[in-house]
Amino acid sequence: MASDDAVVLEAAGREVTITSPGKVFFDERGDTKEDLARYYLSVEGPVMAAMGDRPVLLQRFPNGAGGSSFFQKRVPDTAPPWLATTTVSTPNGTPSRALVIADIAHVIWAVNLGCLGFHVWPSRASDQEHADELRIDLDPSPGVDFSMIRDAARSVRALLDEHGVAAYPKTTGNRGIHVYARLAPRWSSIEVRAAAVAVAREMERRHPDLVTAAWWKEERGARVFIDFNQNAPHKTIFGAWSVRARPGAQVSTPFGWDELDRIDIDALTIATVPDRVAADGDPWAVMEDHPQDLTSLLALVECDQAAGLPDAPWPPVYPKMPGEPPRVAPSRARKPKSGS
Repeated sequence: MASDDAVVLEAAGREVTITSPGKVFFDERGDTKEDLARYYLSVEGPVMAAMGDRPVLLQRFPNGAGGSSFFQKRVPDTAPPWLATTTVSTPNGTPSRALVIADIAHVIWAVNLGCLGFHVWPSRASDQEHADELRIDLDPSPGVDFSMIRDAARSVRALLDEHGVAAYPKTTGNRGIHVYARLAPRWSSIEVRAAAVAVAREMERRHPDLVTAAWWKEERGARVFIDFNQNAPHKTIFGAWSVRARPGAQVSTPFGWDELDRIDIDALTIATVPDRVAADGDPWAVMEDHPQDLTSLLALVECDQAAGLPDAPWPPVYPKMPGEPPRVAPSRARKPKSGS
């Protein structure tokens, strides 16, 4: 039953109330909170394939995309009893009770809280010891345009193909591209991150004018940065099919490699993506059925270690890691005194 200031939506056999359904969340077309909820219902199958059984970090925008936001790590005690949760650790080791996307009703419940972005764990709640996603984040540094991101994505695909790893792209919903590989659940996040570091370094060796593996911004220049630390333990990343807090309600959208040269990131919105899925299906559907082997990329890690390369820097929220170089920007590193 709905009131004037609420609607009740059917989701996964449950009735989920959306309060203030007419509240405008996206200014460009006037899309509302209810429009956002109905978008997720319309792409239920792909959303569940991408986020099902995964803990998520909620990014809440109570007043819509144009308002302030905050990250919510913990499910409140007032949550309905049917809500699935699990205990996860943040990068600094703090435990929290996180939402698990057990079905689409969980997504709609979060939307009612003003959640736009779902930031997704790289492991399933049922097996947190193993990361089953390799995530290559192609991050546009200042001066990088989308044609460079496309070129980098194409080259990442070629490299992964050489190592027998089938991977699939998605837009970030903003300016970048993520390339994902679904992995067999055999490796820890530390091993998956090491593979991502190796990919970034090999890409930089092959395409030094296009790609950088430099963690420190001052060293990147106008190159595409491969953010290997998106694969660090307990690190979440903006989920496939999630809606960005942009005025046009752009969606982080999986697409086929044959679309790379024509994909229009700004045109992929909550108004257009449902029709696209209805017509063409889920471009990532095949990924779910064919988990990949990381062995060849881990051999690349061993080659780098044999060549004397230390681990790449970790983000500051992590404890000092074995084999990590000094965690200080080169420009701030202490220089030896004259005559020493």
